[in-house]
Amino acid sequence: MKVVIYSRVSTSIQDYKRQTEELKEYSHKMGWQVMKAFEEKISGGKNNEERPKLMEMINYIKENKIDKVLCWELSRIGRNTIEVLKTIKLLNENCISLFIKNYNIETLNDKCEINPLSQFMIEILNSVSMMEKSTIRQRVKSGYDSFRKAGGKVGRKEGFRKDDDALLTEHKDVAKLLKQGLSVRKVMKLTDKSSGTIQKVKKLVEQK
Repeated sequence: MKVVIYSRVSTSIQDYKRQTEELKEYSHKMGWQVMKAFEEKISGGKNNEERPKLMEMINYIKENKIDKVLCWELSRIGRNTIEVLKTIKLLNENCISLFIKNYNIETLNDKCEINPLSQFMIEILNSVSMMEKSTIRQRVKSGYDSFRKAGGKVGRKEGFRKDDDALLTEHKDVAKLLKQGLSVRKVMKLTDKSSGTIQKVKKLVEQK
């Protein structure tokens, strides 16, 4: 049984080593072979594409025959419900079970079927995700309405456009790596910058 470990903390003063070591001990007890441990210090509220170690783990498990991903608790995978669901869906599609230690549950059984308990958990996450989206939309609309009532104007000022050269200068490290033929995903990993930023720079580089 080949497994990988994913450990995450939100701040630089926290330590993910305890998560990793306890998951390694549990794997040894269960007779599972730990192929690799992915550890990072980053906010769980970020999108998956903005989390280098999570993306590295996803690439690794897709390229290697991994049976399980181990995490200490679901919040380690992320606090952004939408992104957590995306990760679980990707794992399920690749027949890789997510083992959540503090609940002692797995998303898939030995036949690559979603087990009832994890299905219940996923349905709850879906409900929370829908609530989060609705709440965000309501807050944004309320904020815009209040701002407009106070005489404010929403959007960029007329004639505003960030200079292309300024963007390339600001992200010259990205431009350099793209010119070397590296993929967007690889550049994300090396620079820790978002996919959107790299795509903008890539478009400008290709126009030069």
